[in-house]
Amino acid sequence: MDSSSLLSQFNAKSSCLLRETGSNNRCALPRFVKLSNNSKRNVPTRLCFASSNGGFRQETSGIGSKDGVIIVDHGSRRKESNLMLNEFVIMFRDRTGYPIVEPAHMELAEPSIKDAFASCVQQGVNRVIVSPFFLFPGRHWNQDIPSLTAEAAKEHPGVSYIITAPLGLHELLVDVVNDRIQHCLSHVAGDADECSVCAGTGRCQLY
Repeated sequence: MDSSSLLSQFNAKSSCLLRETGSNNRCALPRFVKLSNNSKRNVPTRLCFASSNGGFRQETSGIGSKDGVIIVDHGSRRKESNLMLNEFVIMFRDRTGYPIVEPAHMELAEPSIKDAFASCVQQGVNRVIVSPFFLFPGRHWNQDIPSLTAEAAKEHPGVSYIITAPLGLHELLVDVVNDRIQHCLSHVAGDADECSVCAGTGRCQLY
């Protein structure tokens, strides 16, 4: 399975149980639970917290026609890095079939979370799912993204939102990392071209 397919599954196959919360409108860390004895896999279960400008309410699981997804990364001063998020969003939208998926950068580049939120609302959504394109939870997930999203939501009363967990310790990341390693080694051996990340940089080499 190629890495793009693996990445697109992270958000496409996840659903969140929402519950009312007071001031913290963010997801708890993934909690891994064992399946039955005949399975060796661990699956992540997570509780996510939604905020609605019109008050808290329980949302149905899964993406609907009135949902918009925002995939947000940190943002970079390098144009090439920011364009990669656009490419991922197109890949994600095509693979999942979700009708409204927008890219956003937390800082340093546009579109901002505020811009992406407004774009979703303009397309008729009544719920926005903000998915941080980050590996692990940290200050950006705990503070910055919730703060920026809350500020964006103030301009759209009645539109609820949820901030999902970052990628975290997802077992599919093992396959993604291994795929990168194997491809780079194949390139060094002369059996493969540079991957899309390294293309044109000449950095994938032995030193």
